[in-house]
Amino acid sequence: MLHLESDYNTGAHPEVIKKLAETNAEVLSGYGTDKYSEAARAKIRAACECPDAEIVFISGGTQTNAVAIALSLADYEGVIAARTGHVSLHEAGAIEYTGHKVIELTGTDGKLNADTVREYCEVFYADENRSMMVFPGMVYVSYPTEYGTLYSKAELEAIAAVCRDYNMKLFLDGARLGYGLMSRKSDLTLPDIARICDLFYIGGTKLGALCGEALVFTRNNMPPHADGSIKRRGAMMSKSRVLGVQFDALFTNDLYFRIGKHSVELAEKMCSVFARHGYKFLLQSPTNQQFPIIENSLLAKLREKVTVGFWEKYDDTHSVIRCATCWSTTEADIAELDRILGEITS
Repeated sequence: MLHLESDYNTGAHPEVIKKLAETNAEVLSGYGTDKYSEAARAKIRAACECPDAEIVFISGGTQTNAVAIALSLADYEGVIAARTGHVSLHEAGAIEYTGHKVIELTGTDGKLNADTVREYCEVFYADENRSMMVFPGMVYVSYPTEYGTLYSKAELEAIAAVCRDYNMKLFLDGARLGYGLMSRKSDLTLPDIARICDLFYIGGTKLGALCGEALVFTRNNMPPHADGSIKRRGAMMSKSRVLGVQFDALFTNDLYFRIGKHSVELAEKMCSVFARHGYKFLLQSPTNQQFPIIENSLLAKLREKVTVGFWEKYDDTHSVIRCATCWSTTEADIAELDRILGEITS
């Protein structure tokens, strides 16, 4: 069976596993105070060109989103996100569970538009009843988006300008950050993101780690006693060496970026394979996730040999599926997909 349903179904990249095995017998302190966590922080600061960045390692993406939003907002504030955003759709209400409303706005191809955010804020602050309403305190974006699309530098800077005008924080979900940064269509760099955003995270779970994310506060804005707040929310590992060691490995010899580049290149080839067999796409994704449209009868045949993710209904006879590449995807996998598509569409 060929597996293309997600980018986190295999374990860790061999270089990460090697580092975990090499350090396994060492006696290290917990809760992010070990030497490998410190080394990882130093490497991330250097990669971000942000020497004052404050960095905490958190167990997973949903936990990171919930922690970042809850720690950064007052109790009367909510977070603006696209209706298709991960925090809006795929986190089981985790943000609302922290007591903060997700303020959903309409986006395009998974992206918020700065003008839409500005218009919302203008209407909000013109409302005489706003004291009884949820104040917008943050804008949430992801890079890439849920649809694999990318913000340009100009688009992200425009959203940041609105945030400054209305005293909101800009938070970037980087669960798949490496795939976005290594896309041929990206004009953003890691230092750009650190400069533009108030906080963001570098995803490990979907980019070669067993688990874990690195949450980066860029403006000396990590809330006081953050460690205690993170622990109270169940997002801090006592044996946090597991995270520190992995990020130390990911930011050694550009491994994080090599994984992103490898996956995006194979996703481009996968896209070409689907196109060559006559498949259309919901949209053009320049990253590791692709969204072909497939007739339902053919989808049943495809799923006999390939695991893919159902994304959404396209019409009464077609569905949109998601296929994703990752560190473990190979050229042989793409060749096998080509062969299978040839069989079912002939």
